[in-house]
Amino acid sequence: MPKVQRRVNKHCHFCGNNIPVVDYKDTQLLRRFVSSYMKIGPRRRTGLCAKHQRKTSRAIKQARIAGLMGFMTR
Repeated sequence: MPKVQRRVNKHCHFCGNNIPVVDYKDTQLLRRFVSSYMKIGPRRRTGLCAKHQRKTSRAIKQARIAGLMGFMTR
């Protein structure tokens, strides 16, 4: 019997919830888009649109430099 693959319709978290700005100080929101090893997740896993994926990755990098998020887990 062949496997049937279903497309999961993902929507952008920021577009769907009308969040205008991706803030680097909101670490609880940004942790949603990193893996357990603190790696930035790809678009196909996070479900973000291209514009918000760029803004989110920039905000994660900014939060790491500011010391709000870690570069890796302990």
